[in-house]
Amino acid sequence: MARKVREVMTAAPLTVGPQTSVAEVARVMRDEGIGAVLVAEGDELRGLVTDRDLAVRIVAREGNIADYSVADACSEELITVSPDDDLARAVSLMREHAVRRLPVLENNRPIGIVSLGDLAVERDTDSALADISVADPNE
Repeated sequence: MARKVREVMTAAPLTVGPQTSVAEVARVMRDEGIGAVLVAEGDELRGLVTDRDLAVRIVAREGNIADYSVADACSEELITVSPDDDLARAVSLMREHAVRRLPVLENNRPIGIVSLGDLAVERDTDSALADISVADPNE
């Protein structure tokens, strides 16, 4: 059984700049079958945006979706972990802050994302969440 975040995280996550359009981010999520991307300027992490963020913070607003960038949709107050943190720490942080994904930083640079699904696959292989997490994404 894995013990460290680096053993279960998704390495080399997709990263976009804060001025990337929400439409472009949504297309990338669809094409890559992913639910979250990191928002960064250079090597500096600025936020995390999920498909739910796009729906709740942008699509549900009045106005033209094309007028919004990912900076308008992303979560900026991030809880992060290091690749060498124990999985128990990641689980504890997710519970404490009610988040489903944690960016993984090494030397203050984003190198991965660990998700609730990653942890379910590792720790509770018989759970419905683990089954869903390893299934092909919906089209």
